[in-house]
Amino acid sequence: MITTSRQNGINRRLFLKAGMASLALPTLESYSQTSDESNKAKTFVAIGTYLGWYKKAFYPTSAGANYEMPDTLKPIEAHRKDFTIFSGLDHKSAHGHHAWTNFLCGQKIKSYSLDQVIADKIGDTRFASIGVAAGAGEAASSMSFTKSGVPLPMIQRPSILYKKLFISKADRKMTEYMLRSGKSALDHVLEDANRLQKSVSKYDKAKLTEYFDSMRSVEKRMDKHLSTIHDPVPETDYRLPNYDPITPNLQMEAENLMYDLMVLAIENGSSNVLSMFIHGLGQVFTIDGKPLKSGYHGLTHHGNDPSMIGDLKKIESCHMQCFNNFLTQLKNKQDAQGKSLLDSTIVLLGTGMGDSSRHDNSNLPTLVAGGGFKHGQHIALNKDKKDEYLLGDLYISIQQKLGIETDSFSNANKNLNQVFA
Repeated sequence: MITTSRQNGINRRLFLKAGMASLALPTLESYSQTSDESNKAKTFVAIGTYLGWYKKAFYPTSAGANYEMPDTLKPIEAHRKDFTIFSGLDHKSAHGHHAWTNFLCGQKIKSYSLDQVIADKIGDTRFASIGVAAGAGEAASSMSFTKSGVPLPMIQRPSILYKKLFISKADRKMTEYMLRSGKSALDHVLEDANRLQKSVSKYDKAKLTEYFDSMRSVEKRMDKHLSTIHDPVPETDYRLPNYDPITPNLQMEAENLMYDLMVLAIENGSSNVLSMFIHGLGQVFTIDGKPLKSGYHGLTHHGNDPSMIGDLKKIESCHMQCFNNFLTQLKNKQDAQGKSLLDSTIVLLGTGMGDSSRHDNSNLPTLVAGGGFKHGQHIALNKDKKDEYLLGDLYISIQQKLGIETDSFSNANKNLNQVFA
């Protein structure tokens, strides 16, 4: 007797081999490859720019599908049907550069970030999540935070990420030693903290509880890494240049390398959750053989000066050229089921900075690509309308598309499924 279930269904060919192969069976829901389960996205990628995007060149002037491609997005025009632009979304949070980390966190800075919420649900891979950064700056150093608000480090050197993904046997032994040593030290710290908790005030106990939660989160990640340390490591013929482009003026080179390595990580299943932080400070870029008139950060404080805005748009166009290479690679590569990696990967590109010139954190430029959504339009929402959608509502829809059951994120409790099918 053969039993079936929608959730765990059996291979349809095995069913046919059970003495009924000559029958032309109808398409059955239990075996359909277009079921809700098979339509789920598998991977999430978040890309955030610290200095924001110049909105007048990011947002189309009209809503819907027949919009004219804005200047900043022209480098990705070939993927027009693979992404959706959102305007009018934000977290209704405070303003200022310090609030940039609201991007993935919601209304409260440095709270449980979207990528880590997702990683804790679907991060059953070699690495629960991978965070990288391109460029340098003085302020924010992370955009990812654990449930207890601990900022996660971001890899800045492509060579470090490469070694992490394609680790040698010798490096694996060293990594295992460091992890086990760290875990031993963590045990001693927790023992001391437990003893201390018995003799402190109520307020201090609350702080220690928060500390314990943070340490347990670290311990869980270390255990996960240790459990996979001896798993087969993927191989690759991809080769890095003989230097790391980590100086600020080589930011675009770093972005391209990080994007290449992120594609490899997705392709070989090393992680289902990746994030890239695009930083920025005073670096003066040379574009098309000509140095710009001011540094990146200075250009964002353009004061509506046309020449400064023109140079800022050139930088943002370069960011988009790097992003285009990433989308193209995802679209041209397939997963184990023969789907385009872009179809099974939700890519969120955005920022926590709505207008760097004024340090305003409202109406955050946002773009979502891939993931099986219906794309090809500009969804313009009225940010001033009462009970209008929040950026967190989009994050709810993203999680649901990944198969995560949720109906809230930070101060949001709806979703965008009605307008973003």
